[in-house]
Amino acid sequence: MTSILFKTAHELAELVAKKEISPLELMEETLRRIEVVDPSLNAFCALDPETALAEAKAMTEAIARGKHPGPLAGIPLGVKDLEDAAGFVTSFGSIPFKDNLAAEDSVQVARLKAAGAIVVGKTNVPEFGFTGFTKNRLFGVTRNPWNLQRTCGGSSGGSAAAVSAGLVPLCTGSDAGGSIRIPACYCGCFGMKPSFGRIPIGPQSHLTFSHMTVAGPLTRSVADAALYLDCTAGSHPADPYSLPGPRRSFFSELDELPDSLNVAFSPDLGYARVEKDVMACAKEAAAAFEEMGHRLELWTEALPDAADAWMPLICTDIYAQIGGALEAHRQALGKTLVAMVEKTKTLTVAEIDGFQKLRLELNRRLEHLFDQFDLLLTPTMPTEAFAAGGPPPAVIEGERVPLLGAVAFTYPFNLSGHPAATVPAGMTSNGLPAGLQIVGPRHRDDLVLQAARAYEKARPWARLRPEL
Repeated sequence: MTSILFKTAHELAELVAKKEISPLELMEETLRRIEVVDPSLNAFCALDPETALAEAKAMTEAIARGKHPGPLAGIPLGVKDLEDAAGFVTSFGSIPFKDNLAAEDSVQVARLKAAGAIVVGKTNVPEFGFTGFTKNRLFGVTRNPWNLQRTCGGSSGGSAAAVSAGLVPLCTGSDAGGSIRIPACYCGCFGMKPSFGRIPIGPQSHLTFSHMTVAGPLTRSVADAALYLDCTAGSHPADPYSLPGPRRSFFSELDELPDSLNVAFSPDLGYARVEKDVMACAKEAAAAFEEMGHRLELWTEALPDAADAWMPLICTDIYAQIGGALEAHRQALGKTLVAMVEKTKTLTVAEIDGFQKLRLELNRRLEHLFDQFDLLLTPTMPTEAFAAGGPPPAVIEGERVPLLGAVAFTYPFNLSGHPAATVPAGMTSNGLPAGLQIVGPRHRDDLVLQAARAYEKARPWARLRPEL
């Protein structure tokens, strides 16, 4: 049955639909796997086995009566602990919110459940998703399935670890600066940051200032992510920034990548430092597009490094989210988080205007790039996974890098809103996954998925599994 647990979500849903496995059998095996493996990973911070089994049993009985099970029938689902799943605490990985019981599902979770998915539990996060490694004072450190001494990344670290280790085939994620792509890269699975607004966010207590956070999937295959988007995309009244649903199914058009695309590969975006091992993996992965018959060109121009805009903008969102807890529970919150968030209180209109001008310049250069090219490829992360408890590397290939230098390739596309995904690009000499980032033109989530699917066929990664 272990091989069943490493099947993709859509493969498992097909087995359920054909009655070759029941939702109850799948859930029982999932919970056994979690019981055995998760103590070494700490991917889940909360579980509700009784409810999950009851829902799986009810679905099994409904299928036996002839009810259509849905496209995600019986699929065990992990929900990132930055969003709500009814009946579970949404703690944000933060002590002051350890009793924050959710009364209803987020839009994303509700739509996945309506498609047949069954929530198993909540996956661990860094406090308020603030860092690129998963560690908090409430639930501790989450570890990388490929090497327990290394980080799984963040902030969707628990989700990526759970998918990579065969605990569940599908997890929710969110991404404000790389929080889906970072852990997907480090854990060797597929992660996609959809276009801003593609999947509605909420219901929520406030609207974001930054317009950078998106919801999205962590999966074992590109097809699973396309199916996930089919089930979750489309506008919702709770999110005024949400986009209309796609004209066609992402899943149904996965294999329709156009011929002879113009593909740009940037090794550094003009400012990033990258480990040699990681760069070698990314270059070899990018070459797959040339082998598929596309035109691959080294892009040597530069994007503006928008780190100085990204950090204060994301901190304004966290400040609004923390609310009164910042004053009432200062000692219970992480010191670095408090220090960074408090800086937002002194921001001036002139400073915010400067951030947005830098953002406009970033978009202008990306507009120019996508006038010439159909896709942009980069390394996903500059380094392999670092120590499980952090901190991120401050030196790469002998050169000091700024704080965001450790995530140099991900946050620009949150500022711009472009769709971006990470695919496994091979293994470093230390046996750790590296990633290739695929970025598409504005709102071309379909093209990013198609390119990722074509790459997946050319460089299959399903056989790569951590030995736990």
